[in-house]
Amino acid sequence: MADRGYWALALTAFVSSLLVVQADIIKHTPVGQLFVHKLEREKFQNEFEPFLKIYGGRVYNDPMVFKCNRQQFPDLPRWLRFTQRHPYDNGFLYGTPLQENLGKNIIEIFVTNKRSYETFKERLVINVAPAVKPMPYQAEFFIGKREIEKVLPSDVQEEIKNDIKIIWGTDSLHFVNITSALDRGGRVPLPLAGHYEGVYVKLGSDKPYSTCLLSLQTLEHQRECEVGGKISEYCSRCNNPANCVTWCRSTLIDLSRPVPPAPLPTVGSGILAWGGEFDPPVSPPAKNYIPDYIVTIIIPFVFAIVLALILAYVMCCRREGVCSYYMTVTEYVDLLPVIFFFCSQKRDAMTPELQLYHHHTIQGNSSELRNMAQSRGSVPQPLSTLPMFNTRTGERAPPDYPSESIHIPLIMAQQEPNVDTLPRK
Repeated sequence: MADRGYWALALTAFVSSLLVVQADIIKHTPVGQLFVHKLEREKFQNEFEPFLKIYGGRVYNDPMVFKCNRQQFPDLPRWLRFTQRHPYDNGFLYGTPLQENLGKNIIEIFVTNKRSYETFKERLVINVAPAVKPMPYQAEFFIGKREIEKVLPSDVQEEIKNDIKIIWGTDSLHFVNITSALDRGGRVPLPLAGHYEGVYVKLGSDKPYSTCLLSLQTLEHQRECEVGGKISEYCSRCNNPANCVTWCRSTLIDLSRPVPPAPLPTVGSGILAWGGEFDPPVSPPAKNYIPDYIVTIIIPFVFAIVLALILAYVMCCRREGVCSYYMTVTEYVDLLPVIFFFCSQKRDAMTPELQLYHHHTIQGNSSELRNMAQSRGSVPQPLSTLPMFNTRTGERAPPDYPSESIHIPLIMAQQEPNVDTLPRK
């Protein structure tokens, strides 16, 4: 029984590992050539409930967001890039591996369904092999009416390659790299029709350049770019207007010629030349800071004092009815009570009698109300507010409710006409 359990466990582990290996997507790409992998939403739609694109008479087209990273790393390898414009668009992994990227690159792909927020994980294994054949002749073309997501599909790449084949004069062409103009420092286009970010497309071949391509390096072509960027009809041929090349921003990269090595540094004797005795710099002359002090401290301080005096004069000496005559500060302080007394009489004399009477009436009424509020506790409650008051005889019955009922309104029926609000036993 123990042997049977062991073999069953081993068989289960083997089948599980086999399923895991089959679940991985395995791709191969050589060094120096463009690699593109398309992440299709329709394929991942079957991984989420209801596991069918059409179910119950309804077509499921869920928005999805892809996130890719190298296994056990937070980001992608340096040679690999990812782009997805919108959750309803497909994603693309693209890049050109270099010689140091040889071997297996395991990429983890996380898919998030924005409708149900379910997630799905998939692994992509990219086996980078050595270069198949050298491509010493390379050219980079700028296509201004394209965006990176529109160039990465294989059918669009084939259209661009067919146009370049006619210009180059050879069928041996391979994509080396595709880069967005935004990655080269280009500006983000306006969100309007007819505005594109542009892409740089690099192709390579083992065949030399054609005559049209060699004309990109001539002085005549540079002059044509300055006046409008025109080129001969044969070289500017493109079947799709969106794939037309901007020749003034296209360059040739000739790797067939050996690159001259950098000049070696000149080796000296290792002994510094005699430069004489050290002559320290002379100390600068002493500077007089008094003018700066006057400008930054004294003048603003005097200006502030003058403003304060003007404000005090306006607020205290220019009020309506205040006596106006000039005197020293000491005399003003000594005669301040007398001045206010006589000035108040002068102000009263200049004020209309009706206005004065109204002013004094307000003062008297305010004082009277204040006194009544202070002595409210000692004043007995008016007879008219007591219960059972007889206006003819003046008799009143003892109250039937607590003393705090003095806060009950005089006419309680005004609050609720149909409700008896008097306290009952």
